[in-house]
Amino acid sequence: MPADALKCKECSTEYPLEARFVCERCFGPLEVSYAAPNSDPAELKRRIQAGPHTMWRYADFLPLEGPARSALPTGWTPLVKADRLAAKLGLKEIWIKNETANPTHSFKDRVVSVALARAKELGFDTLACASTGNLANAVAAHAAAAGMPAYVLIPHDLEEQKILATGAYGAQIVAVTGNYDDVNRLCTQVSGERPGWAFVNINMRPYYAEGSKTLAFETVEQLGWELPDRVVGPIASGSQFTKLARGFQEFIDAGLVEGEIPTMNGAQALGCSPVATAFAAGTDVCKPVKPDTIAKSLAIGNPADGPYAVELAQRTGGSIDSVTDDEIRAGIRLLAETTGIFTETAGGVTIATLAKLAARGDIGTDERVVAMVTGDGLKTIDAVRDTFEVTTIPASLDAFDEHFAPVGVGEASPSGLASRGAIAHGAILPGEVA
Repeated sequence: MPADALKCKECSTEYPLEARFVCERCFGPLEVSYAAPNSDPAELKRRIQAGPHTMWRYADFLPLEGPARSALPTGWTPLVKADRLAAKLGLKEIWIKNETANPTHSFKDRVVSVALARAKELGFDTLACASTGNLANAVAAHAAAAGMPAYVLIPHDLEEQKILATGAYGAQIVAVTGNYDDVNRLCTQVSGERPGWAFVNINMRPYYAEGSKTLAFETVEQLGWELPDRVVGPIASGSQFTKLARGFQEFIDAGLVEGEIPTMNGAQALGCSPVATAFAAGTDVCKPVKPDTIAKSLAIGNPADGPYAVELAQRTGGSIDSVTDDEIRAGIRLLAETTGIFTETAGGVTIATLAKLAARGDIGTDERVVAMVTGDGLKTIDAVRDTFEVTTIPASLDAFDEHFAPVGVGEASPSGLASRGAIAHGAILPGEVA
């Protein structure tokens, strides 16, 4: 499926495969257009399976001229069967696509990998972005590995953990007074003044967005070349959500899998939910909002792909829901306690929405559901502050027993008594060497 043009999503005007992102005729967004698949499905499947255990095993579906490679191996993240979570929600089968396993611990490594590879093909010498945090981490890390300077522009009130993780790679960090939409407008202006700069989510956006498709490709392959029945994923700009569906459709069109695009359910934080609001109103007009939520990685008040996300949810029989900050915290805790996966606030939005869908009866009892967990909880550590207790005790076994009495208080086992006596008389402690 070689890429053959950039095409406007609104009027279908085509452009060369250059660094451009908006249609000159109608100002609609551009996306990569591909030639029809011409490989035998069996041959294509063999080529994929013989590829590296990274996202580049799907090079046939990505918009690069030369061999696909990157300094930081990205993708092929775990698809985790979440039986305890499913039981908790009264569902049959839930899988978690765990993107915390990427190099900078979020799915943004995928989109940056594609944008960087294409930027190098087009001769750019500097990598840059507008970011709510995860993208800043990825741009800084991948640029460092590729030996390119990086500039990341972020909202001034971003989580400290994400700022520190970006600065560690040596990128120039520019904190802009305002929200993400303010940052994005400034970056659009800067990109017009710096011809050597590849802004991954502005002038490189059509290529950047294609990286999200690999989430769908991996999900199908990891499910044994089968489609899930339903996908639940977060929505910020709406790009990842819509590209997931495109990835499923491309595999269907290539004959690699049979069926239809899964039911697509989008998840937003109530404090920044223009897409959910549009869906609830039965329109695709996503009126801009001023974000006010702990889910800062989803805090895009004017989502570029919002209308397409609404249309996708409607077309597949899905929905787009919003959840409160308290529900987000509960979603983080629910995922951690049932799967051992600690997600950032965006993942909390996804899991809280999944729980809402289950409680509402929207998910069939025989459905296979995949939830996209797109970032690591260590990036938004403050979100779990004060959600648990730490018990402080003296260094005394009696103090421990006072707070954590064993089952059947007063009925200590003989082995327990023997162990206590041995330790009291100076016997070798566990871990010591005789």
